[in-house]
Amino acid sequence: MPASYDFIVVGAGSAGCVLANRLSECGKYTVLLVEAGGSDKKLRIRVPIGYGFTYADPSVNWMFHAQPDPGLADRTVYWPRGKVIGGSSSINAMVYCRGLPQDFDDWQAAGAEGWDWASVHPVYERTETKARYSDGKRQLKGDGPLWVTDETHQAHPVSGEFLKAAREAGWPMTVDLNGAKCEGLGIYHNTTRKGWRCSSADAFLRPALKRGNLNLISHATVEALTFEGRRATGIVHRRNGRRQTIKANREVIVCAGAVNSPQLLQLSGLGPHAVLQQAGIETRQDMPEVGGGLQDHLAITYHYDSTVPTLNNQLSPLTGRMAAAMKYLFTRRGMLSLGINQCGGFMRSTPDSPRADMQIYCNPATYSTGDGSSPQLDPEPGFILSFQPCRPTSRGRIDITSSDIDTPPAIKPNSLSTNADCDAVLRGGRLLRQLIETPTMNRLIKRARQADPTTLDDEEMLDDFRQKASTVYHPTSTCRMGRDGKSAVLDARLRVHGIGGLRVVDASAFPTITSGNTNAPTIMLAQRGSDMILEDMRHDG
Repeated sequence: MPASYDFIVVGAGSAGCVLANRLSECGKYTVLLVEAGGSDKKLRIRVPIGYGFTYADPSVNWMFHAQPDPGLADRTVYWPRGKVIGGSSSINAMVYCRGLPQDFDDWQAAGAEGWDWASVHPVYERTETKARYSDGKRQLKGDGPLWVTDETHQAHPVSGEFLKAAREAGWPMTVDLNGAKCEGLGIYHNTTRKGWRCSSADAFLRPALKRGNLNLISHATVEALTFEGRRATGIVHRRNGRRQTIKANREVIVCAGAVNSPQLLQLSGLGPHAVLQQAGIETRQDMPEVGGGLQDHLAITYHYDSTVPTLNNQLSPLTGRMAAAMKYLFTRRGMLSLGINQCGGFMRSTPDSPRADMQIYCNPATYSTGDGSSPQLDPEPGFILSFQPCRPTSRGRIDITSSDIDTPPAIKPNSLSTNADCDAVLRGGRLLRQLIETPTMNRLIKRARQADPTTLDDEEMLDDFRQKASTVYHPTSTCRMGRDGKSAVLDARLRVHGIGGLRVVDASAFPTITSGNTNAPTIMLAQRGSDMILEDMRHDG
């Protein structure tokens, strides 16, 4: 292992794989990519529907748990995060949503200059290859490394019934939730390529590993950053029980995710003085917002028995699973090439809402999960209806409780701590009622498996949400961009305020959470962050 590299990238996840590719591309710089997890070359990762088996697999998943949350009836909620090459892009449900244009204009207003929609839209365009099927033939648009596939032709027939019910409710429709008309209900597009998962590792890292100036080490835990004065100079990592210090000649770039990035900064002395002091860490720079600003999406899921066959009928029986496996083996098509989240979209909860403020999920299957156990499809036909408020205003914290890197940080979501978020829950419940009460849904619903939202008053609706809602695994903003080191952690070029040679490039950098699934904007942020780093290197010589 060389003693120094130009760039050290910590974390081979959704963002880190992009950085490793882009920074090594010109051949001018040496790059080290360090990952705590191991290989992603596993069928349960590569086959799209296999993500259910990674949900509770400690070999690829950090398997965090949040602290008891007062806003969610003091429940302790499970937080899976990817601990594997590709990070959470290797274990997620593959739904690709850029977010709404206003999300990024809000970033700019929050102090992230140059991150407005006009600036980030072309980054999305050059990142993606859009794939769709027409008349049995695959059509491609764009030449970006990340494949985004329209699977409308394979959607389960029940998804078509959801769309029919939405039209009966007067809801808008869309054929592309990432297109010019991004509001409305439609079929989600997935990060798959020719029937396989297309993670950030597949799209960006795999081609880059052929370059001699990029080195990847896995199963390596970065314990701390090293400094000379106010400048980051490298890392200390542990692998196979041995510690090594490696120098970064230009920059250290932390891409460890919304949980692990603030943890690493705090362990390195960058964070709130009181938190660091309690953990026995010497304060290098008092930064109150490292670990602060945490935002996440909460969703409630309603399960219904169905009067018509659903995915349960196809994939619960052994014969059905064998048939699906054979189809996938010979064609890379069928139910194993898809995720379960097939139908949904962005809706305005009231006609006078200034923007879409709810995300809807309509899944043609029901399944059960324990606290950290793998999902199991139910044997009887059923489906799921779900909503999540898009732009929560509550903010929580993630802080270390120990100087030991192997001690998980304390995750305090602080859910539903604002009146605005409680009001959003009520609006979301009323919106979903519109769908449930349509003739088509009345025909599909055999029985509600829980308190039916159409029968709950406002107080009952909010209490039900507190008792049943959970994260949808979109934590952001724990090292967010902003104007200064007192109100934020990073400047608009993703540099840590007051510290040289150090950036954070992952979902923790979001000034505010985007309206939908966060993997797409995380990859976009890494692409644009790479642009900025390379520009700064050219400027600095």
